[in-house]
Amino acid sequence: MTPGTFLTPDKSFMNLMNIDPFRMLNRPTRLFNDPFTMFRPLLAGEETMPMMAWTPPCDIYETDKEVVLKMELPEVKKEDVHVTVEHNLLTIRGERKFEEKVDRENYHRIERTYGEFMRSFTLPTYVENNKIVADFHDGLLMLTLPKKEEARPKQIEVKVN
Repeated sequence: MTPGTFLTPDKSFMNLMNIDPFRMLNRPTRLFNDPFTMFRPLLAGEETMPMMAWTPPCDIYETDKEVVLKMELPEVKKEDVHVTVEHNLLTIRGERKFEEKVDRENYHRIERTYGEFMRSFTLPTYVENNKIVADFHDGLLMLTLPKKEEARPKQIEVKVN
């Protein structure tokens, strides 16, 4: 495993991300009622929303001394976020709860996704699992995963004879 590639998404999964959710049918029965639905543009007021689970976005980068993971968790409370490491598998779980202050009947539109989420990442062997630091501030979870000393790059002086 080469450094920097352990958290790269699978290309077959990335192809799923190219789906245009606005071309989806808003009711499965429409296909049978109007067979040309897929070939005509959506009419005004005929928006649809894809049905998908909430997956918080995350950035991962690597420095000489550590691997850093930043995950956006807006409106998630610190006590609703759980980070675990077991057998080189980093798992982040949590939940964004729907505001109970306003009745759902009073909403005109609900586009943000609520509920539980879970993301898992396989850690490389050069990360010190027992020294991971998690910081949560303003809806941003930042995990610092320090590298083992032997995995860090070293400068070697070249002598001329």
